[in-house]
Amino acid sequence: MNYIPSLNDLKAFACIAAWQSFRKAADELGVAPSTLSHVIRTLEENMGVRLFHRTTRSVALTQAGEKLLSRLQPVLRDLDFALEEVNSFRTRPSGMLRLNTNEIAASMLLDDVVPAFLAQYPDMSLDLVTDGRLVDIVAEGFDAGIRLGEAIPQDMIAVRFGADARFVAVAAPDYFNGRSVPQSPEDLKQHLCIRCRLPSGKPYHWEFERHGQEINIDVPGSLTLDHPGMMAKAAIAGLGIAYVPQHCVTDALTDGRLRTVLDDWCPPIAGLFLYYPGHRHVPSGLRAFIDVMKATARL
Repeated sequence: MNYIPSLNDLKAFACIAAWQSFRKAADELGVAPSTLSHVIRTLEENMGVRLFHRTTRSVALTQAGEKLLSRLQPVLRDLDFALEEVNSFRTRPSGMLRLNTNEIAASMLLDDVVPAFLAQYPDMSLDLVTDGRLVDIVAEGFDAGIRLGEAIPQDMIAVRFGADARFVAVAAPDYFNGRSVPQSPEDLKQHLCIRCRLPSGKPYHWEFERHGQEINIDVPGSLTLDHPGMMAKAAIAGLGIAYVPQHCVTDALTDGRLRTVLDDWCPPIAGLFLYYPGHRHVPSGLRAFIDVMKATARL
């Protein structure tokens, strides 16, 4: 085959494959979806194979598309690494840094770290993506992620961000009028609990530990939410017992709108960590972000 696709066309193909969406890929690349459609149609015509199955509702790789992507991904990664190594000779990092995290960590970053980073490195851009699910940061094109220490894959390099975390069981004091205060996690089965739905759609089983004994409880309750702030608000309203990160309810505990229960079953756990693959070159922008994070968070 004499036809050689352009690098931009191949990047467009890989971006569409990653998102499985022409619209989302167009948003990332800053072009119109119709432009990407034309690029892929021309690519398929010149290569003589169909790369995507396309309907009005879905986009999926064909077998030929999967083969091309598997060969192309390491080439594009090597190209990014090569360009980044050249960029490291600059006196100031530049380019885009993509981080994947959850909403709570993103809010903490925006308090101090992000403003300090962007002020110190004006040639850098930051794409901060919040996602409740734990994603494969390599496969989805992120430079790093930020999660609780217990959720980080073992093959990653992790840098602590902040102190230990703690989940607490809380309820409004009035909720216990006429009700007994739970003394063990098993007692929660006799209470109204504000259940938590995971990003996968499954209910979260509340996790407790004391003196090495671990208990997971699928708590009962008529209200299920997917955001700790809303769960705390529901608890303040007297709708039941919630199980949330302690920093989400600090003010409510201080002013007495909420009280904790089962304190001795809620020990601290490893807090947030920034993590990234240890088997590849670390971009200068990521190194700079880690330095700012350490200095700002006083790690």
